[in-house]
Amino acid sequence: MKTSPSMPEFASRGRTIIPIICAGLSFMMPIQAQARGGTQGEVRLAECIRQAADGHPWLEKTLWGLRDQEGGWIGAQVRNTNGSHDLGPLQINSWWVPKLSALVGRSQVEVRTWLTSDPCFNAGAARWIFLSALRTTGDFWKAVGVYHSPTAWRQRRYALSVARHMQRRFGRGLFVRPVARDQASANVPLKPAQDERRATDPKVQYHGFGTVSGGSS
Repeated sequence: MKTSPSMPEFASRGRTIIPIICAGLSFMMPIQAQARGGTQGEVRLAECIRQAADGHPWLEKTLWGLRDQEGGWIGAQVRNTNGSHDLGPLQINSWWVPKLSALVGRSQVEVRTWLTSDPCFNAGAARWIFLSALRTTGDFWKAVGVYHSPTAWRQRRYALSVARHMQRRFGRGLFVRPVARDQASANVPLKPAQDERRATDPKVQYHGFGTVSGGSS
């Protein structure tokens, strides 16, 4: 994850999720040191991502997409050309350490250590960064891009790559929905606003996160 100087869902989903951003930070406090890497580390990370998603499947899938894109691991400290470091499984840039330190009321040294070595703190920080971007932008894929960079073309390239990782892990049908059973075509793109009809329209099933394309801004 590269430095992002801005702190920016689905716009409608964001309104119900955003209240957990600050309140949920408490769960990020590490209880004990975690295993670094290997199968045990991956199992622990999966538990932490599930915990960070707080019962929201779309958010859990998003965090996995970010993690697969970033390719970090427990204990990772990857140096960038600008002198910052990408920390832990979701590669939280060290630029965020002062902000997170202020939020949780602990020292920057502690926060950096937790980002590096505690997968639950790392996943919780990733959730907070992403949902902050979601609240600011009101656009799911824009928020994915902001997680990586403040630059528009970098955001688009990153979002496309994250989408591919999510499809690889969860299936290519993740971003489309079946149309009504009595219609001929198999799939149509899902627009974010349509997701609100999921619970009220028995003829269709909705899945996914809207659409993403290389030309979006």
